Amino acid sequence: MRDRYHGELGAVHDQLVGLAALVTKAMVRATTAVVSGDLDAADEVISQDAVIDAARDALDARVMSVLACQQPVATDLRTLVAALRISADLERMGDLARHIAEIARMRYPGAPLPPVLRPDIEEMGRVAQRMATKMRQVLETKDPKAAAELHFDDDAMDDVHRSTFQHMTDEAWLHGMATAVDLTLLSRYYERFADHAVNVANRVIFLATGANARM
Repeated sequence: MRDRYHGELGAVHDQLVGLAALVTKAMVRATTAVVSGDLDAADEVISQDAVIDAARDALDARVMSVLACQQPVATDLRTLVAALRISADLERMGDLARHIAEIARMRYPGAPLPPVLRPDIEEMGRVAQRMATKMRQVLETKDPKAAAELHFDDDAMDDVHRSTFQHMTDEAWLHGMATAVDLTLLSRYYERFADHAVNVANRVIFLATGANARM
């Protein structure tokens, strides 16, 4: 029974890492779609959202089964409860990648943004991809020092997020309302994606150290 119990805990860990990998790929492909107007990439992200949702449901079902059947306590209980919360963050990150892809899909065959506005979104995409990759590695290794690095990446994301609004409030803005809406939404989706990655990192830090990370 104990071997089976520890096997279930290991499976929960593996499913979390796998779900994070799906989310990372979704963000990479979503950024490709929105920057280059790649319709295939957009459609892939949109269709894969159902796969992410199913993976989250399977993970949550396993956690609930372990809670009900094994009645874990102490560290194991905290780990399982954290897994439920992390899976919710990961599922939402998948939704945000899908939202980005949907904007690219809606504007096809054109691009959502004119060339002059793409550098900020490209940079937000790079930061998001870096954070998602680090988040997956942190879930795999449970390294609190590596988890803390995501706060600095989040600061970088916030800087670019502010930059996008400076563009829109500039008197020289000539790109119309539709582009302003697209830029606002895209910037917000990337910013929220980063926030969820930090949430995951904070939970890992707490599980590893017992201390709450800075918010």
